[in-house]
Amino acid sequence: MSNVRTIAALGDIPASQWDALHDGRNPFVSHAFLAGMERHGVVRARTGWIPHHLTVWDGDALIAAAPGYLKANSHGEFVFDHAWAHAYARHGLDYFPKWLCAVPYTPVTGPRLLARDDSARKLLLDAAIAEATRRQLSSAHVNFITAEDDAAFGDDWLARIDIQYHWRNASGWMDFDAFLAAMDHKHRKNIRQERAKVARSGVTLRVVHGDEASAGELEAMHGFYLQTFAEYGNTPALTLPFLQHLARTMPRQLVMFLAQRGEDIIAGALCLRGGDTLYGRYWGASEAVPGLHFETCYYQGIDYCLREGLAIFEPGAQGEHKLARGFLPTVVRSRHWIAEPVFAQALGPWCSEEAAAILRYKALLDTHTPFRGA
Repeated sequence: MSNVRTIAALGDIPASQWDALHDGRNPFVSHAFLAGMERHGVVRARTGWIPHHLTVWDGDALIAAAPGYLKANSHGEFVFDHAWAHAYARHGLDYFPKWLCAVPYTPVTGPRLLARDDSARKLLLDAAIAEATRRQLSSAHVNFITAEDDAAFGDDWLARIDIQYHWRNASGWMDFDAFLAAMDHKHRKNIRQERAKVARSGVTLRVVHGDEASAGELEAMHGFYLQTFAEYGNTPALTLPFLQHLARTMPRQLVMFLAQRGEDIIAGALCLRGGDTLYGRYWGASEAVPGLHFETCYYQGIDYCLREGLAIFEPGAQGEHKLARGFLPTVVRSRHWIAEPVFAQALGPWCSEEAAAILRYKALLDTHTPFRGA
């Protein structure tokens, strides 16, 4: 007989049991990544993230799990439901707290319903609704799900979609020149000019994996991250101890592209590497150099994927400017269970209309591909 437990600290679950529920190809659902967020201050109650993981057990064996959080706000989620919260408030209802299944601060598609089989996955979804009902939460949400996970949800879970821009080596390019050769003249010329500006500036770039990074390099990367967040008026979540933790526990999955002028590191991009995908996460610079953002965040990542045989590069959420640099529009998915029947009924058509608008937008973007003959 299976039983459901909520877990307030991922460190209470053996890493071997958690990691046995996924194939290891997505670094963000690994025990090391998620537990590290809790242990090193990235996830904390005062910023609205209270760990509340759902697990299903068969005796002492973990058969299903979902990384979950009680949320007191909608910050750091990248699936925007502020309008929903405002609608609740106008009707004198509390939208928060809600339950969210996601990777904090990480708009990356990946497995969310970690399970041995489909029946265990169904138990997990039933448990999510039961827990939200028991705690009288307004809703339960599962963000950035895979197509495989999406098929597990019933009609009582509203579907939402959005657009991100991903690079894919669908043509088997062997190097950057082959990638450029597939583009039309205008876009190929623009990329070459952007890269040439960086080369003429005297800036050099290098790749540093977690097990190659010095303490100073990790500190520099964290400093760039803090600076970028300060420039945009955002509150940073990533801590230096967490970055150091990733370098220790995920040494070849942590990838940094560092830009130097002489001996000085002047910019950096922080990525994680999965089974066949490179994930861009954070960037920052202490010096304004024309083209350096594109070189550090996009072209170095594409070069790395081509050298390492990775098929996909996801450089982060949003950004139409990525399209001209070979990142094509890709649909991302989320699911939402609303406890209040009247709101659920009203939000169904709203989600359908939103999805139709996004698909029309994607169809328009698809006509502006930088590739020849596409």
